[in-house]
Amino acid sequence: MREERKRALMIGRRMGAVVGGIIFLVFGIVPGFYFGSYATVVLLNHLFGGPIEPSIIVRMLVVVGTIMGLFCTAAVSIVVGAVAGTLLAYAVDAIAEAAKAEPKVKEAESTVHNR
Repeated sequence: MREERKRALMIGRRMGAVVGGIIFLVFGIVPGFYFGSYATVVLLNHLFGGPIEPSIIVRMLVVVGTIMGLFCTAAVSIVVGAVAGTLLAYAVDAIAEAAKAEPKVKEAESTVHNR
């Protein structure tokens, strides 16, 4: 792989990860809280076999579950953004490569026709 292509893919990956992080900050914090805490309450409900009492341990586990929900939502947002950025960088690089090759093809055709 050429150095230009590696650099383009690296920049695209970083830009996509930053965009994914920004999208998480805008759209992902509230669902992260919601799904993390709800999943923890449902899991504790099944583990305890019924309604849970609001004790210290349960509250601590809900906080841990909420934080895990936030981290998982952030990780998914950043990874999906990085993958999308890499794909876009690869597409832009392929289009630029085709645009660079087109004048060479026209030049070769003109020299063949001039003979």
